[in-house]
Amino acid sequence: MIRPAEEADFARLREIEVLAGAAFAEVGMPDIAGHEPPSARVLGHFARAGRAWVHLADGRVGAYLLATVVDGCAHVEQVSVDPALRGRGLGRALIDHLAGWARERGMPALTLTTFRDVPWNAPYYRRIGFAEVPAAGGLAALVAEEAGHGLDPAARVCMRRGVAPS
Repeated sequence: MIRPAEEADFARLREIEVLAGAAFAEVGMPDIAGHEPPSARVLGHFARAGRAWVHLADGRVGAYLLATVVDGCAHVEQVSVDPALRGRGLGRALIDHLAGWARERGMPALTLTTFRDVPWNAPYYRRIGFAEVPAAGGLAALVAEEAGHGLDPAARVCMRRGVAPS
């Protein structure tokens, strides 16, 4: 079940982010694995804006998604799944939920920025319908902002998935 995120979920969202992020150490990216999860203040901002959702699995929050709007498209700011629940489609369900949210608002697509070669990043998103697009406009600004936080722009990719009109 997917529902809007609530303040009572924030500690669990932060826990999921730490657990999910640990996998980056296994692919030689320990600095990414060590990134601090979003603060309760940041999570509250997304929740109050109506752009934070959780997926319940086995009676508790198993995954979450935060979204923004970039260049008139719904942008996946963050999607994370508890590693114990990977492979059950929670992340994809959240992305599909965001597509419905975008459709209701007349947005043409979903966008995201992600790591080009990390298996659960760009290769995964390609499998669920995203395609690489040039870093332009707001996406280029996001890649530049990410670079300011130490992410190598050469390792990043911008992606887009169309939203079918209703």
